[in-house]
Amino acid sequence: MNPTQAFVGKIALVTGSGRGIGKAIALKLAENGADVIINYVHNQTPAEQTAQRIRKIGRKAIVVRANVGKIENLKRLFQTIEMEFSALDIFISNAASGFNRPALEQKPEGWDHTMSVNAKALLFGAQLAVPLMEKHGGGKIVAISSQGSLRVLPEYIAVGASKAALEALVRYLAVELAPKEISVNAVSPGLVKTDALKHFSTLSNRDVIPRVLANTPAGRLTTPLDIANVVAFLCSPQAKMIRGQVIVVDGGFTLPVAQ
Repeated sequence: MNPTQAFVGKIALVTGSGRGIGKAIALKLAENGADVIINYVHNQTPAEQTAQRIRKIGRKAIVVRANVGKIENLKRLFQTIEMEFSALDIFISNAASGFNRPALEQKPEGWDHTMSVNAKALLFGAQLAVPLMEKHGGGKIVAISSQGSLRVLPEYIAVGASKAALEALVRYLAVELAPKEISVNAVSPGLVKTDALKHFSTLSNRDVIPRVLANTPAGRLTTPLDIANVVAFLCSPQAKMIRGQVIVVDGGFTLPVAQ
């Protein structure tokens, strides 16, 4: 099959897809033939711009505002998908949030919010996605994780714990949904140069980019397109036998290289 036609007739939801990694994934899936649901919560203009680019490709795109960390919003998002498309083939759980503070300064509200957006949304989003995927005989679910799930990063405890929970959910969902022909995997990016990275650098009061570049065998930062390419592969028929895995895309940064 021509790679640019891999997802013709497929419907894909990408949460948090107005900017950054989510935008790159949405565009990549559309370039490969999918119709796409663009989701955002705060920034409508970038989401509409992403949708417009998809329409120019010749694919259908709708924009839905929903805070996926809130169950009522999540339900409304999937109800909209059912009304507009009747089914779903691909669910990319990309939306993420978090409060960067040391462990002893974490607040219950920030902890709950981070867990809800980063982990709970995958579990209950999957519950809502499965009936729509069964209409087409199966589907693909890919969650976007973080190196903070395994590595200790500055003031990253809430996000790191939420991503560790997300990766555990990926494994459990992969086993439970396999009989339904639904594949579940995760992609864990390295340092990706996005607006979120700038925000993290400001909060941690350090410029992490030169250090990461110096320790990345590939010699450059990971790009949103690098992540989108791997996500698209995991959503393709060629990845059928990859289940419950966390694919690290970081140019080799996290390899234990002997000095």
